[in-house]
Amino acid sequence: MLVGTLKLTFHLPWANSLKDKRMVVKSICAKLHSKFCVSVAEIDSQDVHRTAVLGVAYVASSTSQIDSVLDHLLTWLENNCPAELVDIQRNIL
Repeated sequence: MLVGTLKLTFHLPWANSLKDKRMVVKSICAKLHSKFCVSVAEIDSQDVHRTAVLGVAYVASSTSQIDSVLDHLLTWLENNCPAELVDIQRNIL
């Protein structure tokens, strides 16, 4: 069993409150979970309204499968996410 993880940092320059941020974060988490069958949670900067840090985890039996899913997920985020993706940390354990 292998676990692929991503730590994604987003910048939300238009968010003026935590409520604005929360709407976007909840939407991103729900879409990633339903589209890619990954676990997603906000893991840092919960009190900063213009920064969102999400953790993503995917479990599979091969590195190639994990790479494929995480690559597709990142491509989807770059094309469909309202927030700017500013940092990506990727690990396979």
